[in-house]
Amino acid sequence: MSTGAVDWTAGQAGPASAEGLRERKKRLMRKQLSDTATAMFLERGFDAVRVAEVAEACGVSEKTVFNYFPVKEALVMDRLEATLAALRTGLADAALSPVQAALLILDRELAGLTGWLAGQEDAGQAHQAIRRFGDLIRATPALRAYQADMLERSAAVATEVLAARAGMTLNDPEPQIAARALLGLWRVQADSLRKYLEQAPTSARLHELVTADVRRAAQLIDTGLRAFAASASLPSR
Repeated sequence: MSTGAVDWTAGQAGPASAEGLRERKKRLMRKQLSDTATAMFLERGFDAVRVAEVAEACGVSEKTVFNYFPVKEALVMDRLEATLAALRTGLADAALSPVQAALLILDRELAGLTGWLAGQEDAGQAHQAIRRFGDLIRATPALRAYQADMLERSAAVATEVLAARAGMTLNDPEPQIAARALLGLWRVQADSLRKYLEQAPTSARLHELVTADVRRAAQLIDTGLRAFAASASLPSR
């Protein structure tokens, strides 16, 4: 999500000098649409708000909204698309192990959230915004279904990339389970955020605590993934 209430992607954009005027205008429009839609969804409920109303509030056509977001659900969960793209690129980087690539993506996403928290004057209000966003997803079947669908898409992408790295096929069990193990780290990070959100005295401490949990989980699966990489060099059965 990138919203005015909670900006999960803060600090993840490229250097300003590398961003042209056209790209900047598109990024700002995308953010405005997501911000506006999320605020409306939080106030009235996801199902009670039509895409046409979001378009009107932003002064654009409904077609323009769908040019940026293929489905209504993506308006409020657009960060999942960014995660999918990052997985495709990161896991393909031969200089990194799959676990290292996943940890880099997770840390960037966490830094976006904790960086946003650090800039808020009212920590209690900021924490409430994060909780309300989570409640919105859990209370909305369409959003939960979209989240599950994006998880399946992410698993398919990760399986494809890992299979190619190991010289295996998509039907081999090793890249399938490796992909799902890596994606499990996102669930660990989300659960850890909920656990420490109220306990951590600062956003820096929150980042530290959540990162520690994610790395503990990553360490548990790293041995298996290294064995998977080694098995790729063995003769075919």
